[in-house]
Amino acid sequence: MSSSSQSAVPTDSGAPAPPIQIPFNRPCFTGNELRYIQEAVARGQISGDGHFSKACHAYLEQALGVRKALLTTSCTHALEMSALLLNIQPDDEVIVPSFTFVSTINAFVLRGARPKFVDIRPDTLNLDERLLEAAITPRTRAIVVVHYGGVGCEMDAILEIAGRYQIPVVEDNAHGLFARYRGRYLGTFGCMATQSFHETKNFHCGEGGALLINDEQYIERAEIIREKGTNRSRFFRGQVDKYTWVDIGSSYLPSEVLAAFLYAQLEGRESIQAKRQRIWQRYQAELAGWAVEHGVTLPTIPPHCDQAYHVFYILMPSLASRQRLIAHLRGQGILSVFHYLPLHLSDMGRKYGGQAGDCPVTERVSDCLLRLPLYNDLTEADQGRVIAALCAFEGW
Repeated sequence: MSSSSQSAVPTDSGAPAPPIQIPFNRPCFTGNELRYIQEAVARGQISGDGHFSKACHAYLEQALGVRKALLTTSCTHALEMSALLLNIQPDDEVIVPSFTFVSTINAFVLRGARPKFVDIRPDTLNLDERLLEAAITPRTRAIVVVHYGGVGCEMDAILEIAGRYQIPVVEDNAHGLFARYRGRYLGTFGCMATQSFHETKNFHCGEGGALLINDEQYIERAEIIREKGTNRSRFFRGQVDKYTWVDIGSSYLPSEVLAAFLYAQLEGRESIQAKRQRIWQRYQAELAGWAVEHGVTLPTIPPHCDQAYHVFYILMPSLASRQRLIAHLRGQGILSVFHYLPLHLSDMGRKYGGQAGDCPVTERVSDCLLRLPLYNDLTEADQGRVIAALCAFEGW
């Protein structure tokens, strides 16, 4: 759900809602985006894998220490590439948390896989590693973890279990670019990882993504899949004298216009993160007493995790109070939004055997979670309005 979800809804008093004055999200800009786009146009190539694509690849590889980074048109497409690289076949099983966006599992279902939904931890809202081993069967071909809110999953335990069963791990790191788990960047633990550069993310180009590859055996085929199943990348490196169709694939390259925009965002990394950190920490500090008084849960960040400051959420005592709070804030011109619905209870999830009660933490969190406005140019005054509106809420 994005900041465009501003349709007219009644307030908690039943009166028509005023216009949105404080959106949930507003895309940020560093100042160089348009200049770099102009430069890309002037260079005479605006199709993919030009100057700015290569600059983004190099930035991500050097900053994170990954073997290969490849920009894609979305995080969804990066996930689809990971399913192709792992040779997922019909009726293979893929373990995934139920509390995630549909793309996380849809990429594998497209290859014929069956999802195996696992519940989340009640503290970090990440896949509960204590439930992982019981979900593994002889048909398990991948474990996909999601670093919710840019807070790392318990990767030590997950990798130990995956290693014993020789099952590859893919990190859906849409929320967590530049966050760390035990001092190591998220996206560097699994055999591969995916990133999102959607406009709701810390770093964006409107729509975009990336595949990060940590296991060298996948690099050459990833280039082929990304280039429509051809060995075009080898041709441009002078390794073959012509390129041809050698494998399955699709067109996953973003244009240079998007890459130029994204490179400006990556260059502004420190400023972007500092602003988000300041906003996140103010919410945490000023809402702590209010939360305790009303039985509201604030985010949990384990001491061994350095988070991405991607979202600030609260867990209300009930679905009813959450919905009343959304209406209350809407009545003050403030847009707050819930998040994922449990995948195992969706129409598709039920086709794969999902039932109420399978993932009780996911079901409760989905009912109670509310995300507050968090974007780079959220002013101190507007954030103060959000906090004051929360503290004035009486619909318990």
